[in-house]
Amino acid sequence: MPMYFKEHATQSTRALQVWLILIGKASNRQMVTYGMLAKMLGYEGAGTLAHILGHIMHYCHENQLPPLTVLVVNQDTGLPGEGLVGADLNAGREAVFRFDWHSLVPPAPDELAAAYERKSAYKENPIQSSL
Repeated sequence: MPMYFKEHATQSTRALQVWLILIGKASNRQMVTYGMLAKMLGYEGAGTLAHILGHIMHYCHENQLPPLTVLVVNQDTGLPGEGLVGADLNAGREAVFRFDWHSLVPPAPDELAAAYERKSAYKENPIQSSL
């Protein structure tokens, strides 16, 4: 019997769903607005995406992958949210477009959650986390 993301709606499972959406966008050199992405997930508003995108952002950072979340932009500005914009937004976006995302086995939800938790723990106590 098929499983549906909405039936297993943890942040890490939804992060895997967003990962799959974003690698499709990357292969087509497309971006997606926060609102459009929220609608694809069946959410009422885009404000629910920060933690889900954080899972992907931290996983990419830990594994030296291009910043996949740079493809999610504000509909008015065309820019990713604060914290997602690197030193060179255009170079980051091009790196995402050029990367062969379909050659990677997608991360499991627990891998995405672990990357997010490690980054969150570091933010709360950077000295202890670096030991």
